[in-house]
Amino acid sequence: MASIIKVEHLKYVYNAGMPGEVTALEDVNFEVEEGDFVGIIGSTGSGKSTLISHMNGLNRPTSGKIFIDGRDIWEDPSRIREFRFMTGLVFQYPEYQLFEETCYKDIAFGPKNMGLDEKEVDRRVREAAAFVGLDEKLLERSPFELSGGQKRRVAVAGVMAMEPRILVLDEPAAGLDPEGRDTILSQVKEYHKKTGTTVLLVSHSMEDIARYADKVLVMAQKQVAMYDTVEHVFARAEELLALGLSVPQVTKIFLKLREMGLDLPSDVYTIPYAVKTLLAAKARRDAGESLILPRAAHPKGGKEKC
Repeated sequence: MASIIKVEHLKYVYNAGMPGEVTALEDVNFEVEEGDFVGIIGSTGSGKSTLISHMNGLNRPTSGKIFIDGRDIWEDPSRIREFRFMTGLVFQYPEYQLFEETCYKDIAFGPKNMGLDEKEVDRRVREAAAFVGLDEKLLERSPFELSGGQKRRVAVAGVMAMEPRILVLDEPAAGLDPEGRDTILSQVKEYHKKTGTTVLLVSHSMEDIARYADKVLVMAQKQVAMYDTVEHVFARAEELLALGLSVPQVTKIFLKLREMGLDLPSDVYTIPYAVKTLLAAKARRDAGESLILPRAAHPKGGKEKC
């Protein structure tokens, strides 16, 4: 499958040429295939937010190139608006971007700016509202009368209504309670499945990345440290921890079990996978197979305790 995003030797310097210049990205290279759901993780200052702000031209590379659908987005700066419609960006706390007098008008703002007729705008508004689980009765209400979670849905729907080929979300569940977070992210995943839209999700929650993403891009020290499928990245849990990142709680449990001498995999990153793995281990034990790692295979060379 063809790449919809290709980043080549991307470098970005804040305040370039000035005494206080700061390099935020250095020689970043990766490709995203159309239809992928990529989780982006990294410690504070690793360059995550700066990276995604390049996807629709909010930042222009200091050097290097970004290709969207095979085209260098900065080859002709006068056409950058086209790419901003192709790549929808949802900022952290997107409800702060709400400004219209009704939810309907807020969601319709982007499609209207695309020059679409009223019938098409109406279709997109109602479909986007349905995708995020926003009751049609709320469309005529002021967004400022809604709960925090409902405001977040309106903001996300406003980007979805432009029907971008790439949807980029920067911590879209930040500040929400667990139920609100699960609702928003589940709706984004459902939107991804139904539309085939390419999704880039920045999150500090390893559980969310493990649950919703298909691939993970790890940023560290302003560069790409890892980029692979979810299972392959979280199988490198000790490397992630060394980078100052966390891993899903269930992964930590399986790492601890291996330290204790149990012959269990370390790439377990979701609860369903954990259950499946434990049932398989039980079946092995019931069949008379030992679950004890040989002493030399213990991750920390410890004694056999199990």
